[in-house]
Amino acid sequence: MSFALSTVEHAGKTLGCIEIDNRFYPLDSFAGGAGLPGDLFTLFGSWDKHFAALQKAASGCTASGGLARSEVKVLAPLLYPGKVVCAGANYFDHLAEMGVADISKESQRLFFFFKPSRSAVVGHGATVQYPLGSEMFDWEIELAVVIGKHSRRLTLDNALDAVAAYTVAIDLSARDFNSAPNTFYKLDWVAGKAQDTSCPLGPRLVPAAFITDPHDLALKLSVNGEVKQDARTSGMVFDIREQLVALSNIMTLEPGDVVLTGTPAGVGFPKRTFLKTGDRIDAEIETIGALSVLVGEPG
Repeated sequence: MSFALSTVEHAGKTLGCIEIDNRFYPLDSFAGGAGLPGDLFTLFGSWDKHFAALQKAASGCTASGGLARSEVKVLAPLLYPGKVVCAGANYFDHLAEMGVADISKESQRLFFFFKPSRSAVVGHGATVQYPLGSEMFDWEIELAVVIGKHSRRLTLDNALDAVAAYTVAIDLSARDFNSAPNTFYKLDWVAGKAQDTSCPLGPRLVPAAFITDPHDLALKLSVNGEVKQDARTSGMVFDIREQLVALSNIMTLEPGDVVLTGTPAGVGFPKRTFLKTGDRIDAEIETIGALSVLVGEPG
């Protein structure tokens, strides 16, 4: 049976859970018989073994068991991922809206940047901090991949075998901090992309086994109810396999790492329309769910 994985807060405790039909079944309640750890991050260290145990545990979940949505606070599914690596400029329509003259795949190359997992990642319902001093706070919806095995030198044939689960991500950017035109290096991806609370994730993780085709999922992002981005993952320049091959040639991908795979057109920068304090962002990906955050005061 299909299920998702969530992290929630209940009665002062943080619980990794199997989620089925908006009910939450704490992993530690299965620990004796199923051999499951109590948190999601540890699951990915032995994903193949744990996924089989999760399937068995999920088959025993009843509609009257677990915790109701009203009883819990949903947190980021991975509170402290390993690496959070993000692909830049990886949708054809986004390249076009950003003014790239030649948007053919042959003219592009994959590039990546990091977000600091312990300070950037927040969950569904969080209030994100407006970057202090920024006037160009922008949104990007992204399909995020969670790695489930140590991976180096992946190939196109085996790259997706490294993927344990998928979730929704919002890559928040201080666009005005990305640019450093008066310096020899011209760009500052740390200042623009690595702000605190700049990487909402959630609301749940969907195991890769339950995603029929990650390259054909609908993505939609709204700000205060107005749709800004509406596309499909089929618009990627470099697909997930190609991204993981490139990354695994640079570094070892480890269980619990998260890879953001790029954003489609509809970001604020081309129209100079940016987020402001009090805005609500709703980001939804087909078969995974909707992730919502509020924009708070500068932190």
